Amino acid sequence: MSDEERGESGSAPAVLALFGPTSVGKSEVAVALSEQLAASGAGSVLIGADSMQLYEGLSLVSGVASEKQRRRADHRLIGCVPIDVEFSVAQYSELAHAEIDGALAAGVQPIVVGGSGLYMQAALTEMPLRPQVSPGLEQGLQARLEAEGAEVLHAELAAGAPAAASRIDAGDRRRLVRALALLSEGHSLDDQAGGLWISQMRHPTRLIGLVRERDELYERIDARVDAIAAAGGAEEVAAALAAGASRTAQMALGFRELPRGELQEMKQATRRYAKRQLTWLRRLEVAELFELGQARTAQQAAEEILATVKPPAA
Repeated sequence: MSDEERGESGSAPAVLALFGPTSVGKSEVAVALSEQLAASGAGSVLIGADSMQLYEGLSLVSGVASEKQRRRADHRLIGCVPIDVEFSVAQYSELAHAEIDGALAAGVQPIVVGGSGLYMQAALTEMPLRPQVSPGLEQGLQARLEAEGAEVLHAELAAGAPAAASRIDAGDRRRLVRALALLSEGHSLDDQAGGLWISQMRHPTRLIGLVRERDELYERIDARVDAIAAAGGAEEVAAALAAGASRTAQMALGFRELPRGELQEMKQATRRYAKRQLTWLRRLEVAELFELGQARTAQQAAEEILATVKPPAA
């Protein structure tokens, strides 16, 4: 990480960002950071960078911070988009930039927290936004995905854009549909090359990557899926569908599996998603990796992070 990205040695970057796979413990570390800042007399705000946690009515399925955690720290950009609204990363970018800039102007530490790589990038940079495509085209591709399977569509992408297909896993349904839609409308996929963080950070930023040992992470994922089901995940999905859940909202993991009681399938899908998140994270040269577990709890990780960070001046 360069001095420009982290700030001068011994001084604080303007923004803290926590990224990691689902179930790794991002919320726990973020809340611990907020509480430790508060104990030192500094304010903070946790700004969500998750494409599904934005939606109102998906708190269980998307893994939003618990009510207890939300009472312990100020959370923004979670549960703020109506379930029937199609929401884009461009719209999110505007909201995130406003939250970050507002926190800095007030002398409050912004802590961006999320597992959606594209949304994290949108929050922290002036990333070039992807072209719009016809919603009808994406809906048609989504229907084909359900009817024909991901492997068929991935083979189609490989035939038309082999470089893009090599970057997109067949299990990454959202990116697969998006790439095929762009290809179908004649857009170049060159900017989808995973040129991550090619834009300059909007503010000096310290990006923390949270990881766990694989077996432990998978155990946490399995336990989380079981907890979602036990707490009424299927009912949450049914309520969202009854309220007219938008196409983008229905991309949340669990929308297909929970109503069918397919918990093992949901666990496998979530593990695959976590693997993609880790692959994305490890490509970021600017990220500092902190491994959580018995040797480093959320509280300890927060202490280590803050040992070299001072809150922004009011």
